[in-house]
Amino acid sequence: MLFGMRRILFTVPFILFFVPAVRAQNDLAGKISCHGAASGVPASQNRLYGKKLWDGYEISLGPARNAHGDGDDCTAAIYNSSGRVVFRTTGFSVILDESHTGQDFDGDGTPEVVFITDTGGGNHCCWAYNVISLSPKPHKLFDIDEAGGVRFEKDGDGKMVIWQPILGPYGLTTMARVPGAEKVFRVREGKLLDATPDFCSRIFSGGNEDYRAWVRDLTPENIKKLQAAGSLENLENEDIISSLLSRALQHVFCRQFDAALSDLNLWPEATRAKIKSAFAESIKQDYPEFAARLTSLERGRL
Repeated sequence: MLFGMRRILFTVPFILFFVPAVRAQNDLAGKISCHGAASGVPASQNRLYGKKLWDGYEISLGPARNAHGDGDDCTAAIYNSSGRVVFRTTGFSVILDESHTGQDFDGDGTPEVVFITDTGGGNHCCWAYNVISLSPKPHKLFDIDEAGGVRFEKDGDGKMVIWQPILGPYGLTTMARVPGAEKVFRVREGKLLDATPDFCSRIFSGGNEDYRAWVRDLTPENIKKLQAAGSLENLENEDIISSLLSRALQHVFCRQFDAALSDLNLWPEATRAKIKSAFAESIKQDYPEFAARLTSLERGRL
């Protein structure tokens, strides 16, 4: 479900490049696109594009006229029927996401426009989907990071569901085994609403590739391996380490805090306090009560 999250490349601090699914690859290879000079795309391919939308709106996308070479190489704008710019995005690269433009994200019965903007200078760190509504007047609905890893799907009622992979900032594995979990969002009143708990039965089921990996990697025998001296530095244990932290993080996103604590208590005792502290630090903004719980538990052991 995470598109092989456990094998996503990772460079501290938070320089990410997700191995995308087929649809995500198509998004990032959009026909109507502009890419910065350092991307390797021939300048001859960075021409000015125009595309008519609906209700008199049009898109213009191409090289920025007054670029300074600091990540503002490309720009895209939406114009109304009077020729006035009602939305603009500028970045190292900009793509019109044609596979999702025209879909209804907020459930108001009207379509949205979707751009993908790279504001990270081509360092693979900062791609984001920009979702813009034109009704009742043009306005940005939301940005969501990690284009190429995010998935959009429709539920049984035809409502948009957005899956976003989130990496754990633990630095305890190589780039190929960084831990991670997923959050799931719906769009309500023009904003992203975290709906992850509604999908946790699906996440923790045999239909999820990552769940199957957790079951395979986190056997009692493998957990016992982590207790041996030098186990955390042994590359052969990376799958176990990644799966344990990934499952704990997913339990947090599902608000299954007791289960997350049980996972963290499987960590080797010698460094358990340290990993709980790092874990608490990474989640404290969204889950302050559980972060405080982790911290207080370890303080109580001192």
